[in-house]
Amino acid sequence: MEPNLSAHTTSKRRIASKQGTSSSRRPGAQLDLQKRVQSWAPRRTDIAHWADQALGRRAANSELSVRLVGKAESRKLNAHYRGKDYATNVLSFPAAPVTAPSPARSSGVVMARPLGDLVICPQVLRAEAAEQRKTLRAHWAHLVVHGSLHLIGYDHERDADARRMERREIAVLRRLGFTNPYRIPRESARGA
Repeated sequence: MEPNLSAHTTSKRRIASKQGTSSSRRPGAQLDLQKRVQSWAPRRTDIAHWADQALGRRAANSELSVRLVGKAESRKLNAHYRGKDYATNVLSFPAAPVTAPSPARSSGVVMARPLGDLVICPQVLRAEAAEQRKTLRAHWAHLVVHGSLHLIGYDHERDADARRMERREIAVLRRLGFTNPYRIPRESARGA
């Protein structure tokens, strides 16, 4: 059974993405941010904006949980769910599909649809950013986008699926003002 880190997100504060301020704009995903480590992380609004951009229309009336963990917890989850005994940058746990119709509105309130959980290890992320000569902010944006895409069915197990996912990541990150995360900077290419 997958962890359900977002079980209590419906009562959390709605985090709207930064695109525009028009009241006709669709609401973004509700974000429950859980910090389990003392490590730098982008602002909650930045994480929500990056996830909203990756999710597109699916962000409307949805919720997701982002949990920031240390290496030990990341390693434990990665070993348990993926059979890989090391800490990893991001794990995605899509919410189970809703089988029974739930009321779309209850007393005039739109109920949020759970998308799933992202588990991010800031220590691994920081080391990767330095190794890949990327800014920490750019690498955070990439991994939030990458993990969010996993929540809506994108995958990279097969080459064709990996190319599709990478194209989407590159396009979303470009709209957000970040460069292609798969390009190796010249300085690190010379050292290899």
